[in-house]
Amino acid sequence: MTEHMESGQEFGSPLEFAIDHQSRMTMATVRRAVARGDAVLAYQPIVRSDQPQQTAFHEGLVRIIDETGRIVPLRDFMGLAETTELGRQIDCISLGLGLEALGQDPSLRLSINMSARSIGYPQWLRTLRTGIAGDVSIAERLILEITESSAMGMPEIVGPFMQELQAQGVSFALDDFGAGYTSFRYLRDFCFDMIKIDGQFIREIASQRDNQVLARALQSIAHHFDMFTVAESVETAEDAAFLIGMGVDCLQGYYFGAPTIVPPWRSPNSSAKRG
Repeated sequence: MTEHMESGQEFGSPLEFAIDHQSRMTMATVRRAVARGDAVLAYQPIVRSDQPQQTAFHEGLVRIIDETGRIVPLRDFMGLAETTELGRQIDCISLGLGLEALGQDPSLRLSINMSARSIGYPQWLRTLRTGIAGDVSIAERLILEITESSAMGMPEIVGPFMQELQAQGVSFALDDFGAGYTSFRYLRDFCFDMIKIDGQFIREIASQRDNQVLARALQSIAHHFDMFTVAESVETAEDAAFLIGMGVDCLQGYYFGAPTIVPPWRSPNSSAKRG
């Protein structure tokens, strides 16, 4: 690092400058795409552990598309966008696409990611209320996934919001459970319908004793509060078999199907099935 001796100002290295420049370019690309509405959902199946060939519901994961038609990797911008208005706009697009899919297929059950910060964003709330107002079955088939860190950071907003929407039939999932610093008092008060155990505790669980102990502890907490459990990032047959034996309710991961922008329920042959 080069130091300006007179002013004490520090300048970043060429690599740091390049990374920062690339981040700014990516964010600008995403902002333009969001303004155009260039986004789709990629659908990943969540299967029942007692019948792994049976899809319980799908998760709709937003994908932003740049001017060339390329999907911008979520990891390249979502961390930066999360706390900004751009993050709220992305949540609006994601929710709108999910509600549209639910309206088109009455047999579909779908989970959509959101930040607790979007609860106070008028456009997102309008999108939600308009989307569930015309068809009561849409609310009953919608699952809103809130990350653990987001939910626990705004308990005074998340709790009443969940109660209101649950009364209308919407379900809620606590995403990435175990990844943050959960306040178990809030976990008890929230009454999530399901808990999604973070993938760091699931990957290689069949051979990793630490993951086995931690995943069982998280599962025990969820079941104590009568919350459904979903294991994320299931990637091998061995891990799937262990989790099924452990009693996890549902499984999600590449072993059962990668996210695809082609709706799997419209192409039955594309649905991943495992014996």
